[in-house]
Order: sequence, then C-alpha cells, then structure tokens
Amino acid sequence: MSIQQLHTLEDLEQYVAKPGKKLLFKHSTTCPISAKANEEFQAYLKDADTAAAVVLVIEDRPVSNQIAEDFGIKHESPQLFLLEDNEVRWNTSHWKITKDAIKEAVNK
Repeated sequence: MSIQQLHTLEDLEQYVAKPGKKLLFKHSTTCPISAKANEEFQAYLKDADTAAAVVLVIEDRPVSNQIAEDFGIKHESPQLFLLEDNEVRWNTSHWKITKDAIKEAVNK
C-alpha cells in the first residue's frame, strides 16, 4: 500500500476525515531515530492494508504543528498516530515505534 504524503492543511483534513483505521507518521528526515522508526513503519505496511500517511516535520512544519493542535498531543518526532473516526486511538514516539507495536495497536 502506498503512503500518502501530506503537504497542506487540506491534505491533513481530508486524510483524517477518511473512514476506517489509518496511520499517520511524523517523520524527521534529519534524525537517525526517525530513520529507524520509518524502517519499522515501512516494514509493518509491507504486509498490511492499513491506510498510511506521512508528514515530514521539517519540510511541512505547518501540517506537523496542526496535528499537535488538532489532537492535543505534544509534538515529538518521530511520532506515530493510529486514527479512527477523526480521533487518535493510539500514539507513540521514538524507539517505541516498532512493527510489532503498530500491528498490536491496529489489531486491537
């Protein structure tokens, strides 16, 4: 499944409004921890049919900031959210972003 990249606030709004469970990953392209988290995220998606999107926190900072504001969750990067019905069902960050953790959260 392809990962949608969110560049604008409109992209974010449309993505969050989609029905069903979906993942939203905040990725810092300059951070080694984020690079590792991205590998785990990609590994999970290889075998999954969960919708997924990424926000590059440096390149698309307004979108990244809006996520923190909309969901009332302090910004971290890397950071991963599981969204459903316009709400955050689960979120985690840094080293806790693993293929197994994602799988467990999505299958709850």
